[in-house]
Amino acid sequence: QVHLAESGGDSVEAGGSLRLSCAASGYSGRRICLAWFRQAPGKEREGVAVICMSAGPLYADSVRGRFTISRDNAKNTLYLQMNSLKPEDTAMYHCAMNWGIATLEDYAYNNWGPGTQVTVSS
Repeated sequence: QVHLAESGGDSVEAGGSLRLSCAASGYSGRRICLAWFRQAPGKEREGVAVICMSAGPLYADSVRGRFTISRDNAKNTLYLQMNSLKPEDTAMYHCAMNWGIATLEDYAYNNWGPGTQVTVSS
């Protein structure tokens, strides 16, 4: 059974940085895609970034150039480095996994972590 657990969320001021981590376990093989999604109160869930073994990372337009997704296969851990944070980045951030589909559409993911809260103040 796949298990995903996020950490690293915090409250920061605009312009600051955070690094989120997602520990993944319970799966075998490397042909997976790992992604970060976020959801703010009253808003739809938004795909932020995805990284796959078979394709380069994809980013949402809203974070490209500020966020960087990476993974450490030896540690089975996914990261999201977030720089130049803005108040509109405030949301619950979730990591998700699917079996090799490089997309930021949430319907393609069937494994989700509980999330970690990021709050950016102006």
